[in-house]
Amino acid sequence: MAELIQRHSVVVSGHRTSVSVEDEFWDEVAVIAARRGISRNALISEIDRDRDGNLSSAVRLYVLRALKGG
Repeated sequence: MAELIQRHSVVVSGHRTSVSVEDEFWDEVAVIAARRGISRNALISEIDRDRDGNLSSAVRLYVLRALKGG
């Protein structure tokens, strides 16, 4: 069964935008941010600064790398 992609509002570097990811990825972003002691928006801003392509894809890849220990 395919998971639904949800649009989540964020503030990235002071600008409102949205990230379209599955809830499982969104929840894991919150866990990673909490573990690091930063907000979800701050983590997404970091991901945004380091990305090459689409922000939503960059978020998924960041979470995947984090889960794999990288």
